[in-house]
Amino acid sequence: MKLTLGFSPCPNDTFIFDALIHHKIDTQGLDFEVVFDDVETLNQKAFNSILDITKLSYHAYAYATEDYVLLDAGSALGFGVGPMLICKKEQDLNNPNLKVGIPGKFTTANFLLGLAYPHLQNKEEMVFSEIEQKLIDGEIDLGLIIHENRFTYQNKGLKKVKDLGEYWEEKNNCAIPLGGIVIKRELPLAVKQTVNQLIRQSVEYAFANPKSALPFIKSHAQEMEESVMYKHIDLYVNKYSIDLGVEGKKAIEMLFKQAYENKIIPKMNKNLFLN
Repeated sequence: MKLTLGFSPCPNDTFIFDALIHHKIDTQGLDFEVVFDDVETLNQKAFNSILDITKLSYHAYAYATEDYVLLDAGSALGFGVGPMLICKKEQDLNNPNLKVGIPGKFTTANFLLGLAYPHLQNKEEMVFSEIEQKLIDGEIDLGLIIHENRFTYQNKGLKKVKDLGEYWEEKNNCAIPLGGIVIKRELPLAVKQTVNQLIRQSVEYAFANPKSALPFIKSHAQEMEESVMYKHIDLYVNKYSIDLGVEGKKAIEMLFKQAYENKIIPKMNKNLFLN
């Protein structure tokens, strides 16, 4: 059986899925047709139910629960991993007219920005990798960065305004849910359970053989230094990537509760989790 699988070219995702898609583990008769896209493109594809299995932002999952269910394996949750609001020069954050470059309307980053600074509504969507340059060029006043850019922005003379991951952690005393792996609800339960187990095994293989995925990671990492790649992986791939567990699920439920209370997402009527 062949299933379409979408994830980003970022090091955390290529690290997670390397063993699965390159058959370093027994895939139990399943084959995967891989689609690489940035997270906001994957979010949009999920809204249109295009892929069988896909990475998506937790914010976006609130709009895709009719068609997809969240797997226990493959998620990105953690402490000290959140998106960051940055600037080129000091700004008055009380000014509602500040123009903010965001990596997508339905990213968890934008959800956190809405919680921390609800008055900042002058937003421009762009690919996450373009945000730093737009700041440098003066096209935006603030930039909301995700992924490996948290390791590179200072090298370009840019400054931190707020770590929104720290904001969430201080407010809620739990991990910040960033992205998860979902699978179509219409697939047989046995297939969904098998895929979940395979992704878990793929993560476990990657942890046991951390250099095995290096060629695959490098081929998609935008000429990133190896040390930065592994910093990125260390931040976003952890115990929650193997299994959400009680703590991970509690953090996700808290995210959706606050989002609903703040009228950022609609009410969800489906079970969130596979198990």
